[in-house]
Amino acid sequence: MTAVQLASECAQQFAKRAEAYDRDAAFPSEDIDDLRDAGLLGLLVPERLGGMGAGFETYTDVATTLAHGSGASALVFNMHAAVTGALATIPDDLARQLGVPEAFFADRDRLLADAAAGALYGVAITEREAGGRLSAMRTTFAPEGDGYRLRGHKSVCTGAGHLDGYLVAARAADGTDEAPRVSYFLVAASDGLTVEPSWDPLGMRATASNGFRLDIHVPAAALIGRLEGLAVLLAYAMPQWLVASYASVYMGVAEAILAEALAYIGARAVAGQSAGLARVGFVRARLGRAEAQVAAARLVLREAGRSVDARPVDPETVRWVYRAKLLAGDAATEVATSCTEACGLGVLRRGAVMERLFRDARSGAVMPPSSDVCADVLGTAALGLDPVTGSDVRPW
Repeated sequence: MTAVQLASECAQQFAKRAEAYDRDAAFPSEDIDDLRDAGLLGLLVPERLGGMGAGFETYTDVATTLAHGSGASALVFNMHAAVTGALATIPDDLARQLGVPEAFFADRDRLLADAAAGALYGVAITEREAGGRLSAMRTTFAPEGDGYRLRGHKSVCTGAGHLDGYLVAARAADGTDEAPRVSYFLVAASDGLTVEPSWDPLGMRATASNGFRLDIHVPAAALIGRLEGLAVLLAYAMPQWLVASYASVYMGVAEAILAEALAYIGARAVAGQSAGLARVGFVRARLGRAEAQVAAARLVLREAGRSVDARPVDPETVRWVYRAKLLAGDAATEVATSCTEACGLGVLRRGAVMERLFRDARSGAVMPPSSDVCADVLGTAALGLDPVTGSDVRPW
């Protein structure tokens, strides 16, 4: 059975539980158990370490499929994949060019093998006022003994309190705002990490994206790459795991909305209702535009997936990555709005599938990097300017 077929089976189970998890804003533990049992937590882990050895294009197909059942559970999976994918797919020669020591590769293999065995990881970047901009982080790290001391607060972290490890972004305590040194640390769940039960949002409720505070000592091996200052550099050079990976989830949400709208309107036409919505021209037109928008966004996401697998650090690949996030995020929001208006109030009753999808879709365009930021990156590149220095908007 292929990874996408496994994901489809999982999505069918996700859909049965989605309403309850959404209602309670509860972590979808049964869904994650399904992913673990299917081996999908090891999707991106090399086969030699017990995983499936999939690439980015396959990941996009899997995440999109999972989102058909539950966007929130797909987003939890996405965060895990952002960690495992970044570790597994950075070319060894590029890592060595960046200056990472040989000890890093053993660290990486251990973390990836743990994921294939069922460990769940998440990403802890977002902070109040900074959002997802790595250069604006306030969480700090400083050398301490044989490792580092991490101190700070993350306002949002998908799966907080339910993860085996957290990819924490932190800046050097002795750095400056003009030249911050931002690094990633893989922090194991521990008593030094205090979760705040703060998550009660409009959409993506079942991600349990609580905030947390940390004041913790970590060993030297927790520093990803065992080299300080890699985070911002990698975010600009290989942004796929911080950008287009999210696009896959919202692509799936957009497809699910369209499918739900077609089923809702189609069922009434089959029932022979003389005033059925399928007989209304502007309703059909809305569905047609939604179908075209979803298809276009999907093609761009697929091209981004192919490009990442073939040319992961190419500037044109970076542009495809941002195009995918921009179009998928906008498609989810716009298709949700148009399709709910086409279907009418019946689909917006509390507990209806479309009502949940509508709320989940609203996060697509604002989830970092937002559609506006993605568009600015693309516009800056189209003008022939450097996306790092050519704009007053810094995505990272």
